[in-house]
Amino acid sequence: MLFNYDVIIIGGGHAGCEAATAAARMGAKTCLITMDMNKIAQMSCNPAVGGIAKGQIVRELDALGGEMGRVTDATTIQFRMLNRGKGPAVWSPRAQCDREKFIGKWRETLDGIDGLDIWQDQVEELLVEPFGHENGDGCRGTAVGVRTVWGVEFRAKSIVVTAGTFLNGLLHVGRRMVPGGRMAEPAVTRFTESITRWGIRSDRMKTGTPVRIDRRSVDFSLLEEQPGENDFHQFSYMKKNAVESAGIDTRTLPQLSCWLLNTNAHVHEILRTGLDDSPLYNGQIQSIGPRYCPSIETKLVTFPDRDQHPLFLEPEGIDTNEMYLNGFSSSMPIDIQLEALRQIPALRDVKIYRPGYAIEYDFFDPTQLYHSMESKVLSGLFFAGQVNGTTGYEEAAGQGLMAGVNAALHSQSTTHTPHSTLHTSQFTLARDEAYIGVLIDDLVTKGVDEPYRMFTSRAEYRILLRQDDADARLTERSYELGLALRERYDWWLEKKENIEKIVHFCENTPVKPRDINSALENLGTTPLQFGCKIADLIARPQLSIAKLAEVIPELKTAILSPKNRREEIAEAAEIKIKYKGYIEREKLVAEKMHRLENIRIKDRFKYAELHEISTEARQKLERINPETLAQASRIPGVSPSDINVLLVLLGR
Repeated sequence: MLFNYDVIIIGGGHAGCEAATAAARMGAKTCLITMDMNKIAQMSCNPAVGGIAKGQIVRELDALGGEMGRVTDATTIQFRMLNRGKGPAVWSPRAQCDREKFIGKWRETLDGIDGLDIWQDQVEELLVEPFGHENGDGCRGTAVGVRTVWGVEFRAKSIVVTAGTFLNGLLHVGRRMVPGGRMAEPAVTRFTESITRWGIRSDRMKTGTPVRIDRRSVDFSLLEEQPGENDFHQFSYMKKNAVESAGIDTRTLPQLSCWLLNTNAHVHEILRTGLDDSPLYNGQIQSIGPRYCPSIETKLVTFPDRDQHPLFLEPEGIDTNEMYLNGFSSSMPIDIQLEALRQIPALRDVKIYRPGYAIEYDFFDPTQLYHSMESKVLSGLFFAGQVNGTTGYEEAAGQGLMAGVNAALHSQSTTHTPHSTLHTSQFTLARDEAYIGVLIDDLVTKGVDEPYRMFTSRAEYRILLRQDDADARLTERSYELGLALRERYDWWLEKKENIEKIVHFCENTPVKPRDINSALENLGTTPLQFGCKIADLIARPQLSIAKLAEVIPELKTAILSPKNRREEIAEAAEIKIKYKGYIEREKLVAEKMHRLENIRIKDRFKYAELHEISTEARQKLERINPETLAQASRIPGVSPSDINVLLVLLGR
């Protein structure tokens, strides 16, 4: 049996769902192939979305027309804005979600997209038409389709691989090893080999997940409660806020608390007795896991003097007793995990649904990709998500959307042509445009030696990449591309107009000392000696637009004038005013870097023959063949002096 499509997506995880959504909305006839239609967008680990830098990615997805933000808002059971004690550059939304409702909402979303089909099956072979020889770009052929384990063939102009942890996946609990992509789900065999035979490099990575606990066996009286927030903040820019003054609950589902607890010396003593049987330390697992999310046994070995480690007990949904023990990822033997947990007073009678486990899986070297997520080795083949060496739902979804868009653009070409003619029909994001741009540039430029996770510290233009202004950065570009719908574009224009009105009012409305000084003293800030504009007061760290609105009636009228999303608009206007100097300065720095971005060097040098640069630089530049001088400057091992040599050779 043979089916023909424009775009085929392999894998129904977070990358696959966003890729399929984007490709179909771009007008491509799209098919999403997944092993289990009932586990679309499964939250394999923590049922939470967002967090430090990850929340910014979800906001960017929403601004671009993606769906993760909307699905999250519809299934949130606890919301928090992290880092509120710091500047807005690092404010990050995070939501605990109902796991089953998250899957259901994503399935409902996919079922409602025209031009998108879903096929339940397992892909085992990539179909390729070889060129017979490498072209000038090192491309060896064109990916033209896939074959499944049931012998069904799918042909397409673009293939997107988003297989997550399923490629030759191997589960570990103590000394026991079972092939699988997730607990109780089969691994995908042979597919990796059908890709690597064409010269695409693969390697192995490891990740893990904690034990799942029955809430009925927990003594909550011994735990510290951590409630969520119920203000106007959310992930999607498209969801109308309730009228703030009415005090109406803005969340769709009932909100649940998380709970704080700690390990102790008795827990650690039990865990140490199982280290000899831990696959991380007995030689079973050779691949590298994430440093920033270590297993509990790794914490014991790395921090031997610590007598406790924090844990977070988090709900899995409103209709289940299952809870997630954040911070207790482990692949120790089952009896060791259970006995150790029972040394925690609140868990002395604990019952578990399943133990924690580790998983090893195949990934592909992302330096063999273009910024469009297309392979440099096989035309028409795109990769997104954990198969690129990343970790996290949000990182996967960001890659998925970009791969889906570019796969759709590629499919619109009437014939398969060499890569060099396709660069003009790619959609990419720069490092000063989006965290998604930082993520992809890091992957294709630097590669990975451990599962890649996004942090705010990875972005050099953090003040430009705030969670509040993703729509300002991306929605108009997405609408011009054809991804964001007209409704979303109009929604942004309305918000933009209202922000500009408030900023203009504050920058042009004067206040006099006699009218404001008593109020300023009550607010704990220095009185005025001379008159100033409202914007000058907002710039003070002790003051906010909301506080000043209570004492300046005209300002209160201005911030209440928008019909929708008043608090969101007021916050965005305040940030633009308060951090204006920082924002403008960072824009200047970004503009300087763009000069190097505009100097294209791909295929202009034979790096192996350039003895004026270091040996490491020659090797790295030869392997990656960067598009621009700026990309070359970000490759580890390429020094500023190497860049200066290239500039001289270019005659610049």
